[in-house]
Amino acid sequence: MLKLNNVNQYYGESHTLWDLDLGLTQGECLCVMGRNGVGKTTLLKTIMGLLPVKSGRIEFDGEDFARLAAEERARAGIGYVPQGREIFPLLTVEENLETGLQARTDRSKKIPDRIYELFPVLHEMRNRRGGDLSGGQQQQLAIGRALALDPKLLILDEPTEGIQPNIVDMIGRVIKTLNKEEGLTVLLVEQKLHFARATADRFAILDRGSKVAEGAMGELDDRLIKEFLTV
Repeated sequence: MLKLNNVNQYYGESHTLWDLDLGLTQGECLCVMGRNGVGKTTLLKTIMGLLPVKSGRIEFDGEDFARLAAEERARAGIGYVPQGREIFPLLTVEENLETGLQARTDRSKKIPDRIYELFPVLHEMRNRRGGDLSGGQQQQLAIGRALALDPKLLILDEPTEGIQPNIVDMIGRVIKTLNKEEGLTVLLVEQKLHFARATADRFAILDRGSKVAEGAMGELDDRLIKEFLTV
């Protein structure tokens, strides 16, 4: 479904992604891992078109879209939950969710009932402003907004960051339900090892902008953890 081939990206003169290859098949959940500053968020922003590619190819559903604008990538069926959530604090919960509808190809203006089923608190607080929600509620809102466009691929950047444990567990269950029961493909950046192991099928580890290891989640051993993940 998603394929990166020899992708390079720069911040000014700084080379941030180096000849990166990455593949994601339909229906799987891949977790990108690595210490802070190794290029994980840069990778996701490059996939979404928020950062330009210097060279290389990015394919989605067999189409090269390395030069497409971010809005066009969303319309192609990619839902993105950025690090820090980036919800609209002055808009209501309902209005935040409606912003996700703009990328739907069927032009539906109705918030899918499934979002409120997955996140009941959003229905209860649908008339509250996004900025009045707790961090965990805002994360649910950010995921709901991404789901509103009816994506084929859901990309999440550290969805458990700064969130209380019970909400982390709930978000993990939602991701697994969407992935395993409903067939939604998921690309996840996550530093919590327990969460990654419980959620993802495969892992890919970045170090200094390069992919240094990948495999089935069961192959993530103590050596790799010590060398590339332990702070």
